[in-house]
Amino acid sequence: MKVLVVEDEKKIADFICKGLEQQGFTVELSRHGDEAYAQARSQSFDAIVLDIMLPGRDGLSILRSLREQKNTVPVILLTARTEPSERVEGLNLGADDYLAKPFYFQELVARIHAVARRTTGDQLSVLQAGDVMVNLVTRQVTVSGEAVELTPREFTLMEYLLRWPGRVLTRVQILEQVWGYDFDPQTNLVDTNIKRLRRKLDPDGTRDLIETVRGVGYRFRKVK
Repeated sequence: MKVLVVEDEKKIADFICKGLEQQGFTVELSRHGDEAYAQARSQSFDAIVLDIMLPGRDGLSILRSLREQKNTVPVILLTARTEPSERVEGLNLGADDYLAKPFYFQELVARIHAVARRTTGDQLSVLQAGDVMVNLVTRQVTVSGEAVELTPREFTLMEYLLRWPGRVLTRVQILEQVWGYDFDPQTNLVDTNIKRLRRKLDPDGTRDLIETVRGVGYRFRKVK
């Protein structure tokens, strides 16, 4: 999928672009509203991640103009503002979704896939490794057919691990993708939540579904 990211805050822009590229997206970045509008008109994208507050044209102006020209590319709005009126205006102008900062990266990825599915009709919504299944639509997790209850954060962590079975993910990668760009990399959030997730997926401790790669990070065991 090809995604246009329109964000003028460098830290957030770099965080989003790096994360999407790691997920296999082709990413183009624009930090200025006028430039972004020109790119959106002249190129084809599967989705646009569009900040509202921008130099030059603001995000709502870009969205309005695209929809007036019958451009139906899926648009996810980003904003640090919390006023309901802005959210309503964006949705009324034709935005497909809306995400407030700060946000969980995997939620952004899930929303991009969701708006793209609505456009293409692709209904693929299940991740699976062996007898472990994650339904991204119903947010249900099963192991050997048995339901496993996860918290929203544990579900996001599980989804990220299962998107890359067999691949080693560093603690920093996991922290950035699941918790966001504004968390301290020295925190033990990753280790604590991995431990909880292991207990829920494998109460007997016999399957070793999430493997520790000493000194590096974790990986979900690849099962054929």
